[in-house]
Amino acid sequence: MNMTDQIGWNRNRRIRFHGDHGPLVITLHGGPGATGSAVRMAQGLSRDFRVIEPWQRRSGEIPLTVGVHIQDLRNLILSHCKGEKPALVGSSWGAMLALAYAAEHSETINSIALVGCGTFDKASRKVIAQKRRLKIADYISKHPEHKADLQLDIGAQMMKWHGMTDTYEPLTIDDASLAPEPFDVQGHTETWQDMLRSQETGIYPQSFTSVKIPAIMLHGADDPHPGSMIRDTLQRYIPHLQYHEFPRCGHDPEIEKHAKDDFFAVLSGWLKEHLFGTNGLFSTLSFIV
Repeated sequence: MNMTDQIGWNRNRRIRFHGDHGPLVITLHGGPGATGSAVRMAQGLSRDFRVIEPWQRRSGEIPLTVGVHIQDLRNLILSHCKGEKPALVGSSWGAMLALAYAAEHSETINSIALVGCGTFDKASRKVIAQKRRLKIADYISKHPEHKADLQLDIGAQMMKWHGMTDTYEPLTIDDASLAPEPFDVQGHTETWQDMLRSQETGIYPQSFTSVKIPAIMLHGADDPHPGSMIRDTLQRYIPHLQYHEFPRCGHDPEIEKHAKDDFFAVLSGWLKEHLFGTNGLFSTLSFIV
C-alpha cells in the first residue's frame, strides 16, 4: 500500500502516512474534533521525517475522554512504530494530548513539541475569550454588513469567526485534499469537558511532573492563546520546557505567510537534534500497516 494512502485503523479511525526517510514523527490534530487538521504540519515535516498523521477517534462508539485518546495513541505507537520511539508534534488540543500521553507513557516516545498549546487554567482561557471578542468586534465595526452577528452569543460568534480570530496572515490553500473532515462537535464536547474535569480535580497539569523527555513549546505571538501564560504554567511542572515564539503569527504557524518557513526550520532542527542518534539506527523501511 502506498504510504500516502488512507487505511483503516479499526472502526471510525484513520491514518495517513507522509515521507519515506528519516526518524519517525507523529502529528496530533487539534479541536478536539478537528479531524484532518494536522495534514499541513505533517506534509511540512515529511521533507525530513517519516510522519504518521492519525485521525483521532470520532464520537459515536463510546463516550470520549482524554483517557480514551491516550489509549488509542498508545495502541497506535505499539502497533506501527516497530519499537522505534517517535516524537509527538501536537497542535492546540493535540499538544495537550501529547502532554497527557507523555505523563503516562514517556517510555514509548522520544520527545514532544507543543504547537499553539491549549490551556490548563481558567485565567488563560479568559484571556483567549477577551482577545477573540475584541478582534470580532473590531472586524465587524469595519464590516457593518455583519453587525447582526454581535447579537449572537460569544460561543456562536467564535465558531463562525474562528478562522479570522486565530490567524495573522494565513496562506491560501487551494488543494481540496487538505481540507479537514467535518468538525466533530459531539466529540469535541465530550473530550473537552473531560479535560476540564481533569484540570478541576488536579490531574492536569500536576501530572506533568513525570514528563522528563525533551519538550518544546512553539507559539505565535498573535495567537489568542496567551503563549507566555501557558508556558509559565507548564514550566512549574516541566522546568526543562523550551519556548520559541514567532512574530506576525497566529494559532497555526504552519499556514502563516510570515512564520511558516521559520517555524519549520526551528521545529525540524529541534526534532533532528533529539531524534537522530537516540533511536539507534532508525528504520527507513515502510510503516507497518
